[in-house]
Amino acid sequence: MASQGITISASTLALRILTLLALVACVALFIVNSASVTVVIEDLTLSNEPTKITFKDYIAYRFVVSTAVIGTAYTMLQLPFALNYACTGKRMMQCLPEFDFYGDKVISFLLATGVGAGFGVSFELKSFAKDLFKAIEDPTVPDIQESKASYSRFFNRGIIASAVLSVGFLCMATISVLSSINRTGKKGFFN
Repeated sequence: MASQGITISASTLALRILTLLALVACVALFIVNSASVTVVIEDLTLSNEPTKITFKDYIAYRFVVSTAVIGTAYTMLQLPFALNYACTGKRMMQCLPEFDFYGDKVISFLLATGVGAGFGVSFELKSFAKDLFKAIEDPTVPDIQESKASYSRFFNRGIIASAVLSVGFLCMATISVLSSINRTGKKGFFN
């Protein structure tokens, strides 16, 4: 039983570190992701300057970044406790198994919603932008191909950042299962 506890605590620590890295990478990818778009249509021109779009322009992307930031804060809070438990094999406080159990479940579900929102908005808006540029494809419209490529890169980076967030979610879901095993202390039906 002692070796199982050490294995679970070491696995939990490694997964928490991997989760933290994935969530920080997701936030960084969204923050650096931007696109400059210049589309000038004669009768609809408001200005000739390029418009810069970022994750802040889309509510779903702001939600994805928020879930990643909340997950990062929770993981950073749990990391010292997981490190102590992996090194000593003892809990700092008696209430930590309960906190781990419920906290891991809530955060994993939160990250799952962030992954869904990130993929959903990225694929839908990429498809919408593709159809929009196909509809206004006109040789007289300047910079249409550059704007089309810029939008495509922006949404592809959103898909990549959501994929990185899904790695964080999978790690947190695995931690959630391990915290369930840790909370009960029973070997289980199959052992």
